[in-house]
Amino acid sequence: MIPYGRQNINEEDIESVVNVLKSDFLTQGPITPKFENHIAKYCGVTHALAVVNATAALHISCLALEVGPGDIVWTSPISFVASANCAIYCGATIDFVDIDSRTYNMSVEFLEEKLIEAKKIGKLPKVVIPVHLAGQSCDMEKIKTLSNEYGFKIIEDASHAIGGSYKNEKIGNCKYSDITVFSFHPVKIITTCEGGVCTTNDQNIYNKLYKLRSHGIVRNQNELEFKSDGLWYYEQVELGYNFRLNDLQAALGINQLKRIDKFVEERNNLANRYNELLRDKKDLIIPYQDQKTLSSFHLYVIRVKQNEGQDRKTLFEKFRNSGIFVNVHYIPIYRHPYYKKMFNEDDFPNAEKYYSEAISLPIFPGLSNIQMDKIIKIIDTPANFQNIF
Repeated sequence: MIPYGRQNINEEDIESVVNVLKSDFLTQGPITPKFENHIAKYCGVTHALAVVNATAALHISCLALEVGPGDIVWTSPISFVASANCAIYCGATIDFVDIDSRTYNMSVEFLEEKLIEAKKIGKLPKVVIPVHLAGQSCDMEKIKTLSNEYGFKIIEDASHAIGGSYKNEKIGNCKYSDITVFSFHPVKIITTCEGGVCTTNDQNIYNKLYKLRSHGIVRNQNELEFKSDGLWYYEQVELGYNFRLNDLQAALGINQLKRIDKFVEERNNLANRYNELLRDKKDLIIPYQDQKTLSSFHLYVIRVKQNEGQDRKTLFEKFRNSGIFVNVHYIPIYRHPYYKKMFNEDDFPNAEKYYSEAISLPIFPGLSNIQMDKIIKIIDTPANFQNIF
């Protein structure tokens, strides 16, 4: 069986976790802040705050930007549902911006058109959440220019994209956004088993995120509303959550981060080999890469043009029947039953076209040439071909 993604764990990773198990702290110890410092340094950002998963990171990011009832948040329809759910959690209204037909990220052109119309009717978004699908950055400089003109805040959903770059700078530096969110799920670029992080350059936003992560509790004297009763004293100053990452996970993350550039390089090498093997296949579209970006290639998405011999569903079933666990990333969010009553599929033609054709091929460090050749052979095998023994 070949999965579409897989974690890469070595003996040093295991040893780092065992060392924490033998220490005095399993959670709320010194390792999580150390991990956050490593992330901040790697991304070239002032602050990093680790949480239990990227969904939690998106949730408290919306809260830190004061998203609430009556507010509107826009994101991409081609993403995991968490990119939209985070706004709903806060009582806000969600809407989608159709994707670019080449990058599959949020279209800047459609975003600008939608902003012009929204301004006319007084329904501009409070926050826009661009999603860096598959590890390739959205065109963040242009989105930032629009945010300056139309007054919305930006959360980069970079769940796929740690280790990638935009205009020769690491994704996560928040040069063009208020907050960036990463995921450390096992199939992502690096893993902490489950986990996520928010990065920001804004001290006030960081302070809000910090409180929201841990029940809304503060201990610093200058943040207390009442006089301290003693060294043990703390206050809950707002409604927060138990979203803390533990030291076991952080230790794994620190060690994984040592290999992140190697992981990204290997993923790009795998993507380049796929490109060469698939380039001349007229029924397939291989991923487009914007020259301003370096993708971390969390996913390698091909598009299957429908013809008499092959379509996406047929090819998908051929893969699965051969033990190759390809996937589709993603079902457009507005198609899910929870959201479907709110949206019209005809409003997102590029997302619909993409969804009808997309398959994510396996890509992860350690994927061998033999395995890749097997994948290509399945693509080359006619749909109704049958071996005769």
